[in-house]
Amino acid sequence: MIEIGGKIDGRYRVVGRIAHGGMADIYEGYDVVTHHAVAIKILRKEMTQKRENIERFHRECVAAASLNNPNIVKVYGSGEIEGRPYMVNEYVDGRTLRDKLNMTAGHALSPLEACEIMLQLCTGVAYIHAHGLIHRDLKPDNLFYLPDGSIKISDFGIAQRLGESSRGDAIPGTIFYTAPETLLSGTACIQSDIYSMGIVFFELLTGRVPFDGSRTEDIAMEHIKRKMPDPSTYVPSIPKSLDRIVLKATRKRPQDRYHSADEMKEAIEAALKNGNDFRERRGFLSRLFGFK
Repeated sequence: MIEIGGKIDGRYRVVGRIAHGGMADIYEGYDVVTHHAVAIKILRKEMTQKRENIERFHRECVAAASLNNPNIVKVYGSGEIEGRPYMVNEYVDGRTLRDKLNMTAGHALSPLEACEIMLQLCTGVAYIHAHGLIHRDLKPDNLFYLPDGSIKISDFGIAQRLGESSRGDAIPGTIFYTAPETLLSGTACIQSDIYSMGIVFFELLTGRVPFDGSRTEDIAMEHIKRKMPDPSTYVPSIPKSLDRIVLKATRKRPQDRYHSADEMKEAIEAALKNGNDFRERRGFLSRLFGFK
C-alpha cells in the first residue's frame, strides 16, 4: 500500500496524492538524493490484471525517457512497487491546458495566446518526431500549462515508433483529435500528429472542437468525410491567416497537410508578423466610449 510519508525504493518520499486517474495514481514525491520534488505515476492495482495495460505503461516509460526537451515532461526513472509499475517524472507546477480552457471565459484564448502555445507545441512535437516517435494522443488534457506560459507535453502511453505497424488499438488516441487515416486503418504517421495539432489549435481559438457529439461512430465519420469548418465561423475576429493554418493542418489526406511540425511552426510565425491581424478588434461604440 502506498502511504503518505513512506518511501519508494528507499529514494522517493511520498508527499501526497495529486490525482486519481482511470489508469494510474499520481503522487507528489521528494527525491532524497537530488533534493527535488518529483511526480510519481503508479499504475492502479486493478489495471495490472490486464497485460496490455502494463505494456502500455512500460511503453510510456521507454518513449518518454528517451526525450529531453523543455516542452516535454521529463522522465527520471521507473521501477515496480507491490507488483505495480511506476515512473518518476519531472514535477510540473501547473495545470493542464484543458484546465486553462475551462477557466477561460468562452473557453477560447486570444489568437495571440493561442499562437504562442502552438509555437511551443510545434517545437516539442518536432523534437518528438526527430527522435523517431509519433505521440498519437495530442490534446489539451495531455499538455501542461505552467504559470509562466510554458507548455509541456505528457502521456506517451500510446506513442509509436515511426514506421511501426498498429498494435490493434480500437481507436488510437482520443476521437475528437484523431486523424482520418488513423480512424480508417489504425496506422499513424507524422501528419497524424499534425492533424491533432490542427484540432488543438481550432479548440484554442474557438473554445470547441470542430466535430462533436455523443456517438463515437458519428464523430469518426465527420473526421473522415465532413469538411473542416473555418475557426472564424465561430469567432469572426480570428485572422484569416490562422483559418488557413488550421485548415491545412487538418486536410483529409496526410500528404496535403504540413510536412512537419517545423513547417507548421513557420506558418504560424509568418502569420504573427502581420501585427494588424492580432490587434484587439472593437466595434464603433467601444471605440467611441473607450470600453471593451
